[in-house]
Amino acid sequence: MLREIVFDTETTGVQANSGDRLVEIGCVELLNHIPTGKNFHVYINPERTMPVEAFNIHGLSEEFLADKPLFAAIADEFCDFIGDSRLIAHNATFDIGFLNAEFTRTGHPSLSMSRVLDTLMLARRKHPGSPASLDALCSRYGIDNSRRTKHGALLDAEILAEVYMELIGGRQADLGLGSVASRARNLAASSAKANASRAKRIFVPRISEEELGRHKAFIAKMGEKAIWQDYLPEEPSETA
Repeated sequence: MLREIVFDTETTGVQANSGDRLVEIGCVELLNHIPTGKNFHVYINPERTMPVEAFNIHGLSEEFLADKPLFAAIADEFCDFIGDSRLIAHNATFDIGFLNAEFTRTGHPSLSMSRVLDTLMLARRKHPGSPASLDALCSRYGIDNSRRTKHGALLDAEILAEVYMELIGGRQADLGLGSVASRARNLAASSAKANASRAKRIFVPRISEEELGRHKAFIAKMGEKAIWQDYLPEEPSETA
């Protein structure tokens, strides 16, 4: 069974190695491309001020984050949640860069980009020359993102999970084999019905009762094992 974690982060800025910190992580678990409803979500005290530019993006103030746990307090829980599953993020180098900067501070192993799928790169390959932001992809695929008045890690991860499923071939891409099997069953059923219908047409007598009687008498002379016995029309059943 394929387990994937779609995730997003919010931060105090864009410089992971120059003092900016994580303030929110949101993760959505997928099994065979289907959301399981199992999520991971946490706000983090960044231990620093919140630049107004970052606040305007996600709306997380210093006051709101003041009583939230430090990254060191949630690092093990986060690692346990993601396990060794494939990680999926939009502009993944940004999010992984911040996570690895935090892991360096806590002494945890860094995350390898080899286990990460970047939906931004995937979208650019699939739709070259077209806008590939999360909002643009929602518009392209008809995904409702009206709740996204501000960036939020969990909400963005949930929306990204829908976008990801469209990028790989449809929201029920995981059901491909099931769809093939279903089509095969329907085809077989239709074929059987058609054959039965043809069989009924084949064995409907189109000769008179007198001609049929002579035909039966002729077949009877061939013996009970004659193959033509199988092609005689059934006698009508008697009704009470």
